[in-house]
Amino acid sequence: MTDTDTPLAALLVRAGGVRGLVYSSLPVTTFGAVNAASDLRWALIAAVGVAAVVMTWQLVRRESIRPALFGFAGVAVGASLAFVTGKAKDFYLPGIWMYLLLAVVFTASVVIRRPLIGVGWAWVTGRDAAWRRVPRVRRAFDLVTIVMAVASWARFAVQYYLYDTNQEGLLAAARIAMGWPIFLLTSTLIYLAIRTAIRALPRSAEAA
Repeated sequence: MTDTDTPLAALLVRAGGVRGLVYSSLPVTTFGAVNAASDLRWALIAAVGVAAVVMTWQLVRRESIRPALFGFAGVAVGASLAFVTGKAKDFYLPGIWMYLLLAVVFTASVVIRRPLIGVGWAWVTGRDAAWRRVPRVRRAFDLVTIVMAVASWARFAVQYYLYDTNQEGLLAAARIAMGWPIFLLTSTLIYLAIRTAIRALPRSAEAA
């Protein structure tokens, strides 16, 4: 594995990566399909069941435990909320608020000149803050963090609109449809930003 793909791989693993995206879409897809074909109770049982199977599969494969636990917890919280309120749309509410939180955090990190993707890259690879003193590198991480912020704001705006207008049938579709395209875009930009950082920083800064 090369220096250029190791940092990206590490970041994606911590974020769940491609598998995490697939795993997270399974309970949502199951919930939407079962809720359309049957009723809320069976949809909740099916979604939690699939989430439990996914988490067990990840643990058996000894994959990163945090995405597994967070994924199951997210489904469990959404299912509990929908069970209490009796409204299928509330299953998606925790995810909607999570997008808002991410949007605020990404935006704030750029405003205070600590772009979160750059900070995350430095933390994962054990580097110091030297990258922030290199304009080219800082601009690259600013750009990708801004894109992450815009993507999070878009996810929140679209899904909250569907939630607020009671279009629960479209919520699952929107959650999945806004997953893969955004993931491909952001992971590509993260890769390019990391390549820029590795090429621009002195070897001594990389080893720090």
